[in-house]
Amino acid sequence: MNDIYDEALKLHKKYQGKIKIEPTTPLKNKHDLSLFYTPGVAQPSREIAKNKSLSYDLTWRDRTVAVISDGSAVLGLGNIGPEAAIPVMEGKSLLLKEFGGVDSVPIVMNTQDPAEIIKFVTYIAPSFAGINLEDISAPRCFQIEEALQNIGIPVFHDDQHGTAIVISAALRNATKVVNKPYDSLKVVVVGAGAAGLATTRMLLGLNCSADVCYRMPGHSAVGDVIVVDKNGALYSGREHQNIYKQAIAGVSNKNRKIGTLQYVVKGADVLIGLSGPNIITKDMVSSLAKDAIVFAMANPSPEIMPQDALDADAKVVASGRSDLPNQINNVLAFPGIFRAVIKGRLKVITQEMKIAAADALANMIKKPTATNIIPDVFTPNLAETISQAILKVK
Repeated sequence: MNDIYDEALKLHKKYQGKIKIEPTTPLKNKHDLSLFYTPGVAQPSREIAKNKSLSYDLTWRDRTVAVISDGSAVLGLGNIGPEAAIPVMEGKSLLLKEFGGVDSVPIVMNTQDPAEIIKFVTYIAPSFAGINLEDISAPRCFQIEEALQNIGIPVFHDDQHGTAIVISAALRNATKVVNKPYDSLKVVVVGAGAAGLATTRMLLGLNCSADVCYRMPGHSAVGDVIVVDKNGALYSGREHQNIYKQAIAGVSNKNRKIGTLQYVVKGADVLIGLSGPNIITKDMVSSLAKDAIVFAMANPSPEIMPQDALDADAKVVASGRSDLPNQINNVLAFPGIFRAVIKGRLKVITQEMKIAAADALANMIKKPTATNIIPDVFTPNLAETISQAILKVK
């Protein structure tokens, strides 16, 4: 692993990052200059002033999104600040371009005040077709994203919804391997941050806003989910729950199980780790139901190493790592989602669109096996398949 880190550092220093801006057309002479700058540039500006929607036709806006972070919850590294978040945001921009054909600009903010972040994103919205929020800690991320849903362009927090979409898709296929009905599954989610609560919402077929969650009619859902944070299982009426945890607690944990992770996992069909390294033990996995499913998603060190989970009799195991089978990673979802944003000039990304993306992703695996429940990131037409599924919902 140290070799990977050393090599990565050398490459980042050599290339000074991973992306750059280039002109769309050559600038060879004074005539070109007069067309693309003064005086010619005045005419597209005049037209846009009369009709703001022409900013999509006459500028980069129709193909460009912003990748925005405050550096408060960066890729398993925590609150490392905006400057240290730049390499990850550049990486997201690279993935958007390579896998989705979408141009993007990485932007970090020197504030972690939700009100200031909301203002900032609102102010820069006219420059972009969409906003991908990244690595913003919970519960602020919920407040920020919800406040930005009506600014005229989609605002999508990938750590929440990208994770939930891919986990949902993988779980649908894993249930086929273990031959258990999806709607009978008893699921335990370890971690009540952005990814944990968003995944729970999707698995239960919920639409949520602040402290209110309701089930979406006509959408499939697992039997039950118990969410566990550092204080134990969430349940209705528990102390030390923010409004977002309270909303989930009111529609989950049907039997109101109270206690630690070690207690509530007993007999569960599925254990999903969205927390930190070494949280899940082999004894916990052994206490799950027969033919259990374990997704250990913490990166780079999962809650339990996949082989340890298999040794403890788990049937299907996945992680977030690219060097192991069944990699569950946001990159399977967000390039296709923003491809749909660009192609459809979407104004918002709805819960129905997220479900459509999860269904499309799952359906790409025709015959799931214990080591093949989710497409590889290099699967041909992956982003386009997800994009088309979302645009059908539109």
